Amino acid sequence: MKILFLVNHLNVGGISSYILTLASGLKRKGHSVFIASSGGELLSKFNDLGVIYISIPIKTKNELSPRMFLSLLKLRRVIKDNKIEILHSHSRTTQVLGSWLHKLTGAKHISTCHGFFKRRFSRKVFPCWGEKIIAISEQVQEHLKDDFKVSSGQISLINNGIDVDKFKSVPPSEKQEFKSRLGLKSEPVIGILARLSDVKGHKYLIEAMKTVLVTFPDTQLLIAGEGKMEKELKKLTESLGIEKSVFFVPERLDTRDILSAIDIFVMPSLNEGLGLALMEAMASGLPVIGSAVGGIKTLIKDGDNGLLVSPGDSSEIAKAIIDLISDSNKALGLGVNARKYIAKEFSDEDMVLKTEEVYLECLRKKE
Repeated sequence: MKILFLVNHLNVGGISSYILTLASGLKRKGHSVFIASSGGELLSKFNDLGVIYISIPIKTKNELSPRMFLSLLKLRRVIKDNKIEILHSHSRTTQVLGSWLHKLTGAKHISTCHGFFKRRFSRKVFPCWGEKIIAISEQVQEHLKDDFKVSSGQISLINNGIDVDKFKSVPPSEKQEFKSRLGLKSEPVIGILARLSDVKGHKYLIEAMKTVLVTFPDTQLLIAGEGKMEKELKKLTESLGIEKSVFFVPERLDTRDILSAIDIFVMPSLNEGLGLALMEAMASGLPVIGSAVGGIKTLIKDGDNGLLVSPGDSSEIAKAIIDLISDSNKALGLGVNARKYIAKEFSDEDMVLKTEEVYLECLRKKE
């Protein structure tokens, strides 16, 4: 098959990582893979895989932006010249673009829904989902059915998959080296890896740290990510008087170094499609704490492979962190179970195989 991914950018993030994993698997299976986007930090990784890159000015959230029409004109020719069979979109604007291209070229259009959409009027009038929609978690699947009345037959539930072999548990003797690289001490490190957006719930974790530090004053909080909330979050640490215990680091191309410095991973999101960073933390054998929302509830089985807390509840987050710092055996057991669960239920090979089946199903259908 000849497959064209449509994505706004290739910067560090969950969607780019998802596409990189999927593209790698499809290439291994002998398919030709193209990607159209505005570029980004991960472009070199796609080039290394042999993915054919097409530059388009699609970095926009406006469905009627002139950039959409410029991208349409360029890709229409690319699709016909290369006999592209499958268009796979990953955001609202690329879904609209994919729908237009489907009508103009006849290439099959599939979209992946990576999270939750606002119920805007344009989405109801012009859904542009594609012939099939891939939902990355049960919660996203229910969101599509309940909020947008998408039929069950149009949705395929395919959980995100990761290459577990890329992640490993780091023994205490090596962990200190990774902590030192980031300017951290040997004491416990609580960590989060996510864009600095209000939906990720960083402020609740920071507030929880104020309480944690009363019991364990040497604990450190590592916040890895970039985004519009950075200044506000730093001001919050200062207002709470804990700025010396909180460390902000930018996004990295390889998350493994950051995860290797963390002792307890926390994902306090208010909304989450599934949570790739959480999956990677679990694959690394870290004890994890997550809010009981969206796909996080799919990943964490409370008390077995992690701890669930109420969304937006700083006191529950603090209690869970103190619990795990106090009981190292419990923390270790949760981490071991977390890695086993991800390896069993969320393999990259399974994701690639099921996605390939969706492509073939669409190709077998006549207009």
